[in-house]
Amino acid sequence: MTSGLWPLQQAVYGKLTGHAPLMALVRGVYDEVPEAVAHPYVSIGSITENVDDAHNQRGLSASVVLHIWSKYRGFKEAAGILVQLDAALDRVPLAVAGFKDISIAHDQHTQVRDPDPDIRHINVSYRVWLTKA
Repeated sequence: MTSGLWPLQQAVYGKLTGHAPLMALVRGVYDEVPEAVAHPYVSIGSITENVDDAHNQRGLSASVVLHIWSKYRGFKEAAGILVQLDAALDRVPLAVAGFKDISIAHDQHTQVRDPDPDIRHINVSYRVWLTKA
């Protein structure tokens, strides 16, 4: 089975950076966060894949974790960014190179108080199902 890690990451990144309402709220979407980046921003975290074959078709189920980072006092800003992440990804058509029959859905999210008292952080997880083209 060919991994969908990189094509899936590229597809998610493209959806996020192409979503104008999200990009109006954040300073960027990053795989590797630059040292001096300003808040708020979104970073792409881990992607987990599991083989999810069906009869004679190869498939994957994946979990994509995104991180929202904010310095706004309280979670209001980060929650607004979460709404736009969902608008860009939740149950929205997603094209992933080498795969077909792709679906993506918001799975869960968690508000986190960072050890740095000035930072607010929300972890967001999306479930993705893909069939090898």
